[in-house]
Amino acid sequence: MGTGLEDLYVIRGNKKLRFGYTTGSCAAAACKAATKILLGKEKMETVELMTPKGILLSLQLEEIKQEESAVICGVRKDGGDDPDTTNGLLIFARVEKCQKPGIQLDGGVGVGRVTRPGLSQEIGEAAINPVPKAMILKVAEEVCQEYDYEGGLKVTIFVPDGEETAKKTFNPRLGILGGISILGTSGIVEPMSEAALIESIRVEMRQRHAQGEEYILATPGNYGADYLREHMTLPYEKNIKCSNYVGETIDMAVDMGVKGILFVAHIGKFVKLASGIMNTHSHSADARMETIASNAIRAGAPLACAKKILEGTTTDEALDILSEYGFLEKTMEEILSRIQYYLNHRSYSRILLGAVVFNNIYGYLGQTEDAGELIKQINKEK
Repeated sequence: MGTGLEDLYVIRGNKKLRFGYTTGSCAAAACKAATKILLGKEKMETVELMTPKGILLSLQLEEIKQEESAVICGVRKDGGDDPDTTNGLLIFARVEKCQKPGIQLDGGVGVGRVTRPGLSQEIGEAAINPVPKAMILKVAEEVCQEYDYEGGLKVTIFVPDGEETAKKTFNPRLGILGGISILGTSGIVEPMSEAALIESIRVEMRQRHAQGEEYILATPGNYGADYLREHMTLPYEKNIKCSNYVGETIDMAVDMGVKGILFVAHIGKFVKLASGIMNTHSHSADARMETIASNAIRAGAPLACAKKILEGTTTDEALDILSEYGFLEKTMEEILSRIQYYLNHRSYSRILLGAVVFNNIYGYLGQTEDAGELIKQINKEK
């Protein structure tokens, strides 16, 4: 049986990757089916759902259960070829008649609860995001109109394996406890979506800003997070992982009114910023060795030193060569000066930006001009 996504794919890394559908689509489809069975006594094996993206899905129903005044239906999440921890989860909707007019929506077992401000939901509410919430309520209302039902309905979305799965997601960092979030802005999952990763950064930053944090601490990856925890006197628990999206992280911070960001980063990625490269993924751009070599020349290193750096393949090798020639410290000064310049250029100097740069062998390599002030402000907020 087709889902409606058979002809949709993207090409990434010379591979054809298929699309999928979100937990929000699963919840809405399960709700639609359960409401139709409850009110219309219909027998159903599949359910059709029009997504906000304009793609009509046809989804298989699993574990249909009928009670006296309620029906439960499940739809299994299929994220296509996107690496998603919620892939394969059964998303259930329980729809029951009730005396209270209108449609009430809540989360049950395996759907997280919000415990901190700054998210789309209020504290105590189920972590069902606005678009999925609107989708669920819309299909329930449409089925009620179809069967001329004027009574009340209570819809409960639950995910039996949601609590365990949520431990592998961003939810614990966001203060969403007890389960996963019901997500999706288009209803469709695009494989390897950069937009989804950037949105997760935005959500965490917005929450921290809402909690009063005006200065953000960011690490591109695990190396930065480990260095922060083990070698710096800054609040590790406040760090946001920005992945390769340095430029986008700065843009959203400016948009939110954040006052500053301090990046704690390994030179292997962050040296690219000294050439104005704001997406540090290797597929976007490299120029690591060229950047180090050109700044070594600026620092006064001989041409032989720069040529040897260009023949290398890793920043570790480049640092060894600079150390061998006695130009490590001076070259890092040049690199850090240019990192500061391009950070300021990205934000048009509207917020305070800085970086602490390190390497796993040499440790601390230096910090940009405004890093000290940012460290002071972040510790003051602590």
